[in-house]
Amino acid sequence: MTPLALPLDGSSTDILAVANSPVLWICGLGVFAVIIIQSVIYMRAARKAAPAAGMTQDELKTSFRSGAIAAIGPSLAVVLVAVALLALFGTPAVLVRIGLIGSAAYETGAANVSATTMGAALGGDTYTQQVFAVAFFAMSLGGAMWMLATLVFTPILKRGGHKLAKVNPAIMTVVPAAALLAAFISLGTAELPKSAAHVVTLLSAAAVMGLCVFLSRKLGKNWLREWGLGFAILAGLTVAYFAHGAGLSPVA
Repeated sequence: MTPLALPLDGSSTDILAVANSPVLWICGLGVFAVIIIQSVIYMRAARKAAPAAGMTQDELKTSFRSGAIAAIGPSLAVVLVAVALLALFGTPAVLVRIGLIGSAAYETGAANVSATTMGAALGGDTYTQQVFAVAFFAMSLGGAMWMLATLVFTPILKRGGHKLAKVNPAIMTVVPAAALLAAFISLGTAELPKSAAHVVTLLSAAAVMGLCVFLSRKLGKNWLREWGLGFAILAGLTVAYFAHGAGLSPVA
């Protein structure tokens, strides 16, 4: 039988021997199990709460379907990044840290900083099992703080939301929509200064999304609204590919 724990040789560069150890696989599958159980609980709770919120079962199914479709595009982006990082962190770490909990930008940044403090570089000759252990710990510790912050601040924000709703019920209708819009605008505009390819990609994706919304209202086709984000992401990826080929993006 394969032992659950593998002996570590801190100076070895055979990262995958440790990164794909059975212990990490068990932990990763445990996280997947928790997320699946949570998803089932939330979906059942939504079905029970739907009548009180004035939602029909058809509307609930539409919202579930819209959410599932909207998640396809971002999930594809995560998969592409995850495949590129498998050699650095191993399958269990990539699945949990990047595929489920954290973000590729944060996880690789945290791992790079922790490796640098040890005089090593990710993927280089100095990237040993010991460096991997420290980098993985830094990634996991940062993710734990995210989850802890959510646990602490969610009740506080909830109480604040109730107080604002008592003052003006319309505020709690406007604020979430404004916050979501601001988040997308902030993420989008942060990419614009990077290159002309980023500008063309953003404008193309925005045009496709706007066209889907317009046609949805004009033709009465609600499925266009549901698939709008997926179409916009596919259009953005296609335009980015051709823009890069045309030399609009800077050479790394």
